[in-house]
Amino acid sequence: MMIAALVTPLVVAKLHFNAVPNAVAEIIVGIIIGQTGLNLVHTTSNLTFLSSLGVIILMFLSGMEINFDLFSRSARSKGDKQIAPTTLAALAFVGVVAVAAGLGFALHVAGLFSDIFLAIILFSTIALGIVIAALKEQELLSKPIGQTILLTAVLGEVVPLLALTIYASINGGHAGRIWLIILIFVAAIILLRRFKAVYRFFANIDKSTTQLDIRLAFFLIFVLVTVAERVGAENILGAFLAGMVMKLLRPSELTRDKLTSIGYGFFIPIFFIMTGAKLNLRTLLADPQAAMLIPLFFACFIAAKIVPYFVFRLRYKQTNALAAAFLTSTTITLVLPTLQVARNLHAITEQQAGAFTLAAVLTAICSPIIFNRLYKPEPEDVRKTEVTFVGTNLLTIPVAQKLPHALYDVHMVTDSEKNYHTYNSQATDVRLLDSMTEATLAQAGVFDTEVLVLGYRDGEVNYQLAEAAVARKVPRIIARFERDLSDERIDLLAHKGVEIFNSYNVNVSLMRGLIETPSTLRLLTDTEAGLYEVAVRNHRYTGIALQSLPNITGITISRIYRAGKFVAPHGDTLIEPNDHLIFTGDKAAARELQRELGKMN
Repeated sequence: MMIAALVTPLVVAKLHFNAVPNAVAEIIVGIIIGQTGLNLVHTTSNLTFLSSLGVIILMFLSGMEINFDLFSRSARSKGDKQIAPTTLAALAFVGVVAVAAGLGFALHVAGLFSDIFLAIILFSTIALGIVIAALKEQELLSKPIGQTILLTAVLGEVVPLLALTIYASINGGHAGRIWLIILIFVAAIILLRRFKAVYRFFANIDKSTTQLDIRLAFFLIFVLVTVAERVGAENILGAFLAGMVMKLLRPSELTRDKLTSIGYGFFIPIFFIMTGAKLNLRTLLADPQAAMLIPLFFACFIAAKIVPYFVFRLRYKQTNALAAAFLTSTTITLVLPTLQVARNLHAITEQQAGAFTLAAVLTAICSPIIFNRLYKPEPEDVRKTEVTFVGTNLLTIPVAQKLPHALYDVHMVTDSEKNYHTYNSQATDVRLLDSMTEATLAQAGVFDTEVLVLGYRDGEVNYQLAEAAVARKVPRIIARFERDLSDERIDLLAHKGVEIFNSYNVNVSLMRGLIETPSTLRLLTDTEAGLYEVAVRNHRYTGIALQSLPNITGITISRIYRAGKFVAPHGDTLIEPNDHLIFTGDKAAARELQRELGKMN
């Protein structure tokens, strides 16, 4: 078993079968060394235990894949009148369930598969992990089409999992205890509230010999799995909720890497290989009816996802909508645990389970390949940071002009008609407002920005608007005060996270810099080799070492700003999402690194 787990990815890489997901390759290897092929691996109590633990950790990691930010913020960008990804995903999945119900009923009428509810669960599942991998490869996770596919896949994993729990309770003789399933969610909420406040404390006291984050992860897994089994639910539901709780605790990228390493490095491959080893294709293919079920179930898996194509066409072009529909037909992750539960309940025959497994393997092989062939990427642009200036004057206009248009989307507002006519032609987007009140700015959408620069001439107005921006949770607020406000009030704003700007202090610091560190000042103002900063948004480069970054030659990374603290970088320092890299280097290479790391993925 361990030889197979070690050799499989090496063979896949050697033969350049990169389009085949590792899970599928491991199932195929299991078929080769199991009952169908060489018969080298047999089911034992130890392998059964490790395989069960593998599926639990697989569902835990699937729960950690859910991006809750997609639900907490509007997926529709400013000025976007098209249907939001959340709406498209909901409509698409409702269509999936409806078609799956029709297919289940048709199979029942034909006498090929009698359990309609189980068929609906199987045909509506989507392999979230494979979908995420495909979207990452195409750098689509942050784009509307990527968010739409991802949300559809999340529904295709969460809803069937809940349905499976209800199905198992009813068919397992625990129908009267279905209401107890709510206790699993109560336990998950209690654990989340209990550890949310102390999780950051773990990072301060953690050591290489304690690994508190990993201990917490397994604590969550076993507590919620135990609760699930005690109330008559499936253990995979508890594992999935444990993954969701862990994700909401916002673990570092290093923690995610360690958990992924433990799961995919040992336990999960055993589950997939054992799945293939248990299949007896000789018996399955010798039965004409069972052999006929394989292409039939495969066609049902594909047909169940036909509605998403028509839903996605409401916003996306035809080829990309078709590619997205094929990607949502990928299924394997939840199908295997579902079949395992069905076998335990004697609700399915071994021939039917084998046919479903092989059909799911075929979707996991074909669907991502078809997606990559059909999808036509649009020209890639760096996600621009939206900056809004309140006030147009001799201070704000030059700053707005100097910000690179490739990296920043700049907007300016003023209530001075004179300044508007003076500076309107000197900036890209200058709007004239009636007044500088909170209500007027809110109506104009000024607070819907990432960086709000309050450069108005009146400090009292800036103070009131800063308070309003804090209340509206604007990510970054920079406020200008020219000694026209008391230090106590300014300190109060600074305590709330507002960044304070004062022309006098800046001039003093600049003069001091000229005297004490003239070379540093030249570095800041040099047009060829300056000081640069980029927020890491491209997840392709998270979890890797700094020395592995592309085009790193000629770049010197001096600091990493992470979670409110500066980190001294080394070549083997791992990059985490939203790290701010501060670096120097050649202008062309620096801009290229900014563009690459700043891509939303």
